[in-house]
Amino acid sequence: MRKVKYRKVRKVQPNYYEYTGVHTSEPVGMQLFVYNEKRFEEYTKITLNKVEKELNDKLQEEDVKWLNIHGLHDVELIQKIGELVGIQNFLVGDILNTQRRTKLEELDDMLFFNIKSILPGEDLDNISVEQISFILKGNMLVSFQEKRSDFFTHIRERIRTATGIVRKKKNDYLLYLMLDAIIENFYITIENYEDRIEALMIESKTNYRQDVLIRIEKNRENLNFLKRSIIPLRDALYSLKSFQDDDQYDGIEQSNYTFFARLHQKCLELLEQIDYDTNSLDSASHFYFSAQSQRMNEIMKVLTVVSVIFMPLTFIVGVYGMNFENMPELKTDNGYFAVLGIMAILAILMVTYFKRKKWF
Repeated sequence: MRKVKYRKVRKVQPNYYEYTGVHTSEPVGMQLFVYNEKRFEEYTKITLNKVEKELNDKLQEEDVKWLNIHGLHDVELIQKIGELVGIQNFLVGDILNTQRRTKLEELDDMLFFNIKSILPGEDLDNISVEQISFILKGNMLVSFQEKRSDFFTHIRERIRTATGIVRKKKNDYLLYLMLDAIIENFYITIENYEDRIEALMIESKTNYRQDVLIRIEKNRENLNFLKRSIIPLRDALYSLKSFQDDDQYDGIEQSNYTFFARLHQKCLELLEQIDYDTNSLDSASHFYFSAQSQRMNEIMKVLTVVSVIFMPLTFIVGVYGMNFENMPELKTDNGYFAVLGIMAILAILMVTYFKRKKWF
């Protein structure tokens, strides 16, 4: 799990940018889709000059253009893309700063959206986090990914095969599809944790080792991190409702606000499921401590019964261990065996009494 940390930097230059993520091994790549209802064009491994030419093509002025960038560590290239698209400098900084929370921002004719995409990590104990940013402007949608991934593979296939209504809609519907794909990753992650939580619930009832409690707390931390990631997304999607009555912003068609309302509803469902899973972990934790206390009580009860049984026997042994010459039965031939018999009968009587009282 990756925690959000703030690093204070005193910038000498006001437009100084730095990528704060960890994905720096793969080269930065760009992919461009230009489409309408009747046709589409796809460009892979495209250069910045080719992107500029396609974006400024008057013959494609009404077409939807989706520019996808995977890789943010080439800060100079990201700056040039920002200048080409007309992105404000502080938004370029937000794109490169992967530690910021999810947010939605409306600026004149532009809509900025950044979101955390979350999937289970390879070791299952951690969460894989990637920030994805979107710029919605005119007929163009620009998406910035930290690394190459297959989140939007099905969307590309829809565009190529004209499946569904994606080619009939504008770029706001494309944004909806991409946000929906990212939210689906939350479902996948939570479903993965639900299977593990169910196993922990069963194990906490039979296994008294401390590592069970450690795993319970680790899963609780990951669920809290998921909740912290979904809450700002829920708030951002809710704020889109205010745009519906905004006469100045027309980047989203009125008929498409319903789709974003569905995403908001999905966030509420995810939060409800996380709360349920967190309560399940709390129950498992409480049961673990209750079982440990019960087990300790059983052990103490057995030890107490054994101690009580041996107390009178110890007393008898202590009496006959005193160094006096004149003691009853001390010179008796069978005195030793008589005392052992009395001690055995006393122990049996005490055990029988405890059994009848159901003390053990």
